[in-house]
Amino acid sequence: MITKDKHPFPSSRQLDPLPKGLLRLYGLIAILVVLIPEWVAGSTLRVFPDNWEGSQLPLLSYGWYDFPELRLATMTICQLRILARQVGLHNYSHLNRERLVARLLKYLDRNPTSSF
Repeated sequence: MITKDKHPFPSSRQLDPLPKGLLRLYGLIAILVVLIPEWVAGSTLRVFPDNWEGSQLPLLSYGWYDFPELRLATMTICQLRILARQVGLHNYSHLNRERLVARLLKYLDRNPTSSF
């Protein structure tokens, strides 16, 4: 039987504060691990002039419009829900992104003449 005096977890437990030297060491480690690599990456990106202009990716090809999977993959969840409402899917609001895309693809397979 456990009495109040011999309880394994005392209710008023005092924690010892960290020594100031150890706290400064943790701060230094945080600077070395997080901030310095960020500064190096940022300055490296500023040095190369290729990154100053816009993206050199090709424009969307006409083949992109032929694959509804690609078009649905680039849409946000809000756009997907608007599309589901427009095509008349029921119970779309509670679906996550993967399930919503799957239902839209199934709808497009059943109705190949419909486009979005």
